[in-house]
Amino acid sequence: MSVNLKGLVLSGGHGTRLRPITFTRAKQLIPVGNKPILFYGLEDLARAGITEVGIIVGDTREEIIAAVGDGSRFGLRVTYIHQPEPLGLAHAVMVARDFLAEDPFIMYLGDNILRHGVVDIVNKFHEYQPDAYILLARVEHPERFGVAVLDGDRVVRLIEKPKEPPSDLALVGVYIFQPIIHEVIKTLKPSGRGEYEITDAIQGLIDRGRDVRYDIVRGWWKDTGQLHDLLEANRLVLEDLVPELSGDLIESKTEGRVLIGPGSKIIRSHLRGPLIIGENCVIEDAYIGPYTTIQNNVTIRNAEIEYTIVLAESHIESIDTRIEGSLFGRRSRLIRGDRKPRTLQVMLGDQSWVQLP
Repeated sequence: MSVNLKGLVLSGGHGTRLRPITFTRAKQLIPVGNKPILFYGLEDLARAGITEVGIIVGDTREEIIAAVGDGSRFGLRVTYIHQPEPLGLAHAVMVARDFLAEDPFIMYLGDNILRHGVVDIVNKFHEYQPDAYILLARVEHPERFGVAVLDGDRVVRLIEKPKEPPSDLALVGVYIFQPIIHEVIKTLKPSGRGEYEITDAIQGLIDRGRDVRYDIVRGWWKDTGQLHDLLEANRLVLEDLVPELSGDLIESKTEGRVLIGPGSKIIRSHLRGPLIIGENCVIEDAYIGPYTTIQNNVTIRNAEIEYTIVLAESHIESIDTRIEGSLFGRRSRLIRGDRKPRTLQVMLGDQSWVQLP
């Protein structure tokens, strides 16, 4: 493989669709399968033989740097590139111009997860040497994505988030470019939503008669920008879970594939996998159902939970309604009090929501 193919990972943006979690946390570091989403992309790039990666960062720069470091844990050399405002994917390429130099590069959106990674598309790029190589996937709601129109084996048109999509083929958050893309991006103007669109840049290549190739994604792909997509990605990752019981089970039962981290205590509880419980957790008199991931140092007592992500140091206790399809932020607390009369007391941040039975 060519050593000149660089990686560009986008990890800026405000994560508005996942607020309030993203008021205090980078959306790319929200865990799926108890591993930050961003790490899946970095691991994919390393498996594809890429060693030099630039990470676009914004307001959450320090948190991203603390999590990724110099990249050596992934076998990568990481350079951090600050994007003052998230003005579109093509704008991210603009601010990374010095890092990218005249090398071809693969751009990977840091909140995307691909079941089979990028080894195949990188190999095909090296084989065919097109000006651009894009990935497409059939989706139910193409109006949420950039959409491609094909003519045989050619891409003839790209439209960003069309109100009336001409096809159901969405652009997946992985693109490979030759350095000619910089010439096109220099000519772009902001779109109607005020961003420099990568779809406009690729369309510019098409309009110039350049070679733009595509592949349809094998397996699954998830853009985790919204809660239901995040939970679905968590479910899909857990389908490949390798069970491991490192904690203590006391008068408890497990079914299916369950992973319990060291130091955790499971007391008089029923665990039904696939699910992950992190380190130093206490699960007592509880039911934890399928497709749930629980980070480290979490306490759950007298509660039922499934299809949910619980971040570190949270506490859930004495809830008499099963919790489903939920996301608990770090150090969150959900506790039913024992005062009479029974009342509900909450403190919610901006854009929080609670649905009561």
